[in-house]
Amino acid sequence: MEALRLNDEEFNLISSLVYNKFGIKLGEQKRALIIGRLQKVLHAGGFLNFKDYYNHVVSEPSGKALLTLVDKISTNHTFFFRENEHFDFFSGHVLPNIIRENQNRSKVSIRIWCAGCSSGEEPYTLAMVLSEFFKSDLKDVDIGILATDISVSALEKAMAGIYPAERMELVPPAYRQKYFKSLKDGNWEIKPNLKKMVLFRRLNLIRPDFPFKGLFNLIFCRNVMIYFDKETQRDLISRFHRYTEPNGFLFIGHSETLDRSTGLYKYIMPSIYQKK
Repeated sequence: MEALRLNDEEFNLISSLVYNKFGIKLGEQKRALIIGRLQKVLHAGGFLNFKDYYNHVVSEPSGKALLTLVDKISTNHTFFFRENEHFDFFSGHVLPNIIRENQNRSKVSIRIWCAGCSSGEEPYTLAMVLSEFFKSDLKDVDIGILATDISVSALEKAMAGIYPAERMELVPPAYRQKYFKSLKDGNWEIKPNLKKMVLFRRLNLIRPDFPFKGLFNLIFCRNVMIYFDKETQRDLISRFHRYTEPNGFLFIGHSETLDRSTGLYKYIMPSIYQKK
């Protein structure tokens, strides 16, 4: 299969489309990524060049072509217990804090949003941490874990809950036996009781508002904003703040920073912030 070239006009058209629709900034250094990720799509569709493909995407009425484009462009790299200190802080500080705030209520309520959940390792990790924390009392806690992503294929993998052995390396052996089922092909599948704790939905983070009725105690948005420019990041943080409970927490990736001059969240520790 002969590699197709991506000229400057085509690169600008595709990168502008991806930015305007999804907020993802594709700089010049991403040119090779665009070519590599879209080669098979162009060949399968019989497109002779990227300009023809672009014209198809913007004119295709169902929007499926646009979804395929962002699905190929967006990077979905994650693993269980990634940046494990976040989960230690969650179980050691956030959960006890939520219990104290709910002590006068008949039932503890916990709402968590994983924004940019990729193939599901992050929300399933949170489900395991919650299960271990509450143990037999889990049934008496009102828990809602919402996991969203822009990528349809990533969400399909997340909902299937099947992972290869190499993605399981950081899962403690006891958790592996308790929350996963070993498959004959060497893969591991999330058990139903854990799977049902997470609700997966497709969501574009740059939409002007989110379709949520309630607020979240905790928002995880890790290693997502690195693909956005500063203006898009500020707008997203403002929307996160709108949907965070008073004193709720925002977790971001270690390679990301929050503009503290906005006064929306206070710094707790690296990559962990609390709503003011």
